[in-house]
Amino acid sequence: MKKTYVITGTTSGIGKALLEAFAKDNIVFAGYRNEKYLEDLASVSENVIPFFIDMERKDSIAQAAAFIKSKTDKIDTIINVAGCVIAGLVARIDIDDIRKQFEVNTFSHLDLTQRLLPLLKGGKIINISSMASYGIFPFVAPYCASKRALDILFNAMSVESDIDVVSVKPGVIATPLWGKSVELNKKSIDRCKDHEKEMQYLIENAKKNETNGLDVHKVTNLIVKIDAMKHPKVSYTIGPDAFFAKVVSRFSQNFLNKIMRFGIKAKVSSLK
Repeated sequence: MKKTYVITGTTSGIGKALLEAFAKDNIVFAGYRNEKYLEDLASVSENVIPFFIDMERKDSIAQAAAFIKSKTDKIDTIINVAGCVIAGLVARIDIDDIRKQFEVNTFSHLDLTQRLLPLLKGGKIINISSMASYGIFPFVAPYCASKRALDILFNAMSVESDIDVVSVKPGVIATPLWGKSVELNKKSIDRCKDHEKEMQYLIENAKKNETNGLDVHKVTNLIVKIDAMKHPKVSYTIGPDAFFAKVVSRFSQNFLNKIMRFGIKAKVSSLK
């Protein structure tokens, strides 16, 4: 029997891989923002129903939810994938960019999910969080905070309503997200002229992550298994760096800060 899925951020990375996995035998509402991907989404399977959604606009989220409701009366699983990375020094990042981070990574997912809850009858919500939710990574603090907020809000929803909510926390994944993040954060990086080495490390690390990260299919395979479970755990960590972050996050904040400062100096001093 076909199930019905709603997946945001399906034009690349995890979202695209999930779409391909689930659309073989199920109906998938596939969220996109850029019109150029519309044909690609539709060509994946006749089971795919693309829907436009701009995660920064409340009216777009409302319209996306209304469209989905007009096409189905039941959703089995909502998978919140769409996201972006805002980076730089917290003291220099434009506050509107930090707002954008929370709009895209946190508030939009909560907004869309709230609107679709009447259709989620005994189904699941799976959020693509991050090891960043453990909150120990400088220069990407807005990203860390947005993922942590996503986990807290949805976990509370689960406790309050007995809805199955699962947080998947991958380590660094080889996806186009990292290359996009460099372009997205040009202004923030330009504001850090007295921290050139740190920003150089940030850029080089992002470019490295795009190819050297965890295979996206390892994450999607885990999510397919979680979706099939009757009683999944509330949180899953995947990737050696994510497990390391989970363990380290249990240390005192003073100790973590010292380790972070030492690590940054070591990385920066090694740059040519």
